[in-house]
Amino acid sequence: MALDMFTPASSVLAPEFFTQIVEDVIEITLATNNVLIEKESFKELAIYLERTVPILNEFNKKDTGHSESLNNAIEILNREVKTAKQLTMECTKRNKLYLLMNCRTIVKRLENITREISLALDLLPLATLDLASGIIEEIAELRHSLQRAEFKAAIAEEEILEKIESGIQERNVDRSYANNLLAHIAEVVGISTERAALKKEFEDFKSEIENAHLLKDQAESIQMAQIIALLERADAASSPKEKEMKYFTKRKSLGSLTLEPLQSFYCPITRDVMVDPVETSSGQTFERSAIEKWLADGNKLCPLTMTPLNTSILRPNKTLRQSIEEWKDRNTMITIASMKSKLTNEGDEEVLHCLEQLEDLCVQRDQHREWVILENYIPVLIQLLREKNLDIRNRALVILYILAKDSDDAKERIANVDNAIEYIVQSLGRRIGERKSAVALLLELSKCTLVRDYIGKVQGGILLLVTMSSSDDSQAATDAQELLENLAFSDQNIIQMAKANYFKHLLQRLSTGPEEVKMIMVSTLAEMDLTDHNKASLFGEGVLSPLLHFVSDGDAGIQKVAIKALRNLSSLPANGLQMVREGAVRPLLDLLFRHISSSSGLREQVAATIMHLAESIVSQGSSPTPISLLESDEDALRLFSLINLTGPDVQQNILRIFYSLCQSPSGASIQTKLTEYSAVQVLVQLCEQENQNVRANAVKLFSCLVEGGNEATILEHVDRKCLETLLRIIQSSNDLEEIASAMGIISTFQKIAKLLSGF
Repeated sequence: MALDMFTPASSVLAPEFFTQIVEDVIEITLATNNVLIEKESFKELAIYLERTVPILNEFNKKDTGHSESLNNAIEILNREVKTAKQLTMECTKRNKLYLLMNCRTIVKRLENITREISLALDLLPLATLDLASGIIEEIAELRHSLQRAEFKAAIAEEEILEKIESGIQERNVDRSYANNLLAHIAEVVGISTERAALKKEFEDFKSEIENAHLLKDQAESIQMAQIIALLERADAASSPKEKEMKYFTKRKSLGSLTLEPLQSFYCPITRDVMVDPVETSSGQTFERSAIEKWLADGNKLCPLTMTPLNTSILRPNKTLRQSIEEWKDRNTMITIASMKSKLTNEGDEEVLHCLEQLEDLCVQRDQHREWVILENYIPVLIQLLREKNLDIRNRALVILYILAKDSDDAKERIANVDNAIEYIVQSLGRRIGERKSAVALLLELSKCTLVRDYIGKVQGGILLLVTMSSSDDSQAATDAQELLENLAFSDQNIIQMAKANYFKHLLQRLSTGPEEVKMIMVSTLAEMDLTDHNKASLFGEGVLSPLLHFVSDGDAGIQKVAIKALRNLSSLPANGLQMVREGAVRPLLDLLFRHISSSSGLREQVAATIMHLAESIVSQGSSPTPISLLESDEDALRLFSLINLTGPDVQQNILRIFYSLCQSPSGASIQTKLTEYSAVQVLVQLCEQENQNVRANAVKLFSCLVEGGNEATILEHVDRKCLETLLRIIQSSNDLEEIASAMGIISTFQKIAKLLSGF
């Protein structure tokens, strides 16, 4: 039969108790895996209880008789095991916040259980029973362990309880304190920090303590009410609508006139309203700092009664302090409500005075900031950003920053005011003081996802932030950089940053982003009109490595845009040289040779990029360790042979490649190779091309080969028809270099012909 925890042992047979206790121990052991708090303590208790099972089984086998001592021991064991079972079940089902608030009580109850079980084991009549020595030793050892067992709340739980006690004691704890405390509680008890989840847990907690059986304990009820009052200040504890209703209900009950302080509020020493009133042994109340100074100066008598004082007694006058705080809150609430109309209906001087007063109130207490928000000051402050007066705009920005700090509600209210973000962004382009206030406010707003989306969409905003990120003012620059970091969640924002010459996040996406994002970033680089400074910066920040990776291993789509980007960047000679050093030529040549029959624009981009690399080779001048573009004669031959297989765009770039190579440190070798490849014959034909760009580059390369070539080669290919072609070019071309090159060829031919005529 099931045994109730209050059934006396003498009314039932001991074996039935042994069996029931063992079953309860097994249930407790299984349930400890599901407790919501003090898991380690419950596991320790379960280990102790499990150690009683073989002892109980051994007693169950014996004829124990009807010893009063044994009955008392069994009764205590039965009671305490059932108490442990009930406590374990409570800690698996009750609200997590409630359990946390009672963690000290829980561990105390666990400790009491172990002490009582130890007492029960001590009552067992071991001397009258024939027990094995091993069992007797186990009982003694277990009893000793239970007596020494200490259970303590976890360190993290103790920290929370201490913060709660401190918060209750310091009545002016602000909302951010409550927010951080509630977040810490959520982390410790294992619940989500999402606002909805926290609010539900908090509502369940309030329901727990409203249960009738809790109200019987007045001390606990008072303590829990204080905890609720503290945690209710957190944003997640109530919705903005609930806070607003509560606030206006209270404010409307106060009237519209402020009250003078009561005489009892004044310190007899300072004559000011007290902040921390304390009562002395004479029964008089003073401001703590004032009476402490009085005593420190050697005074032994009460300043009012002149009776001797016990200098060790200074009791906080909590009742008076609460009355003073309630009076201050009442007047402040009325003051805040009455000031708003002055910000729109008064002159600049009065508006500035009101803003200064409002800022002071917001700085004083978090509670004041909440009242300002609930009084709907935010739209008024946003409108003040349109004022001509710089001081008014700047003061409004500062107050908005104070309101937004650590308050998602305020951030969202700011974002929901028409054109609010645009007005704040406009301040980024004004004087340094206003810029600093605006960027600090935007940085704070960007911590809220909803608002962050708005900031990046304001035209010109990111450009202004990029400009500020290199400001001489270190704080403004740091805030701008952090804000850009927060805005980098959006690919569109990153593209805007890149277009404003801020490439940090674009480069990060190139290296670590998904394939589709990499494609977007590479396309952005390919289409941008970059200055030489930007090109150098990009290479310095590591853009080359991912681009070369895309060229070698990317699909056709990303290959094409990567090469276009490289073409864009390689026009800077220093970048071109770096590309050659890091092995860019080989994959580019392979692509050019492989895609020669392709109708896409890939080969044109590749040829133009290689042309930039060739021009960079010339720029190295007389370097002690010059680098070369083409690794082998085969590459040179294959590249030059493409002239007859490609269209004008590729042709002119190949001609420019070889012209540049002829100017490089290895120019003589290149000229010799071209002569061997019958390049002059090809160039003579290209001189007749209708495409002016191809023809001009062909004439320039032809002139270069003529200057360094042998006489036989020139006479072989420069016939009457060629000379006529060159003369037509001289007469019709607008390209001065082309004309000069054509004249050079003719001049060289004439010199050779004149020399030969003398033989």
